[in-house]
Amino acid sequence: MSWTDKLSATRAGLRNLNGAIPDTTKAFGSLGKSVKQGGTLDYKTKEFVALGISIADRCEPCISLHVEALAKAGATREEIADVLGMCIQMGGGPSMMYAAKALECFDELTG
Repeated sequence: MSWTDKLSATRAGLRNLNGAIPDTTKAFGSLGKSVKQGGTLDYKTKEFVALGISIADRCEPCISLHVEALAKAGATREEIADVLGMCIQMGGGPSMMYAAKALECFDELTG
């Protein structure tokens, strides 16, 4: 399955969840919006942090959503790779496997 297909499936699942618990998902969305706006760090830096956590937690759907956000925010392949290097240094072999997935996703979404 391509990363584009995975993103579509993730969004479909989230829409389904939203239908079941709209108040909870709306509150979570508001939290996401509030932490990404303002503050000291810019949006792209915050998305790099989110990508690192996604890799550490081995959340493939999270990886795809944050890589997509980074691609839209103008992140370069070199910036992504630099963040992935830190993820590998901090998380070892398992992070290396998910870092490879993240780079594959970036390459597909920006290719």
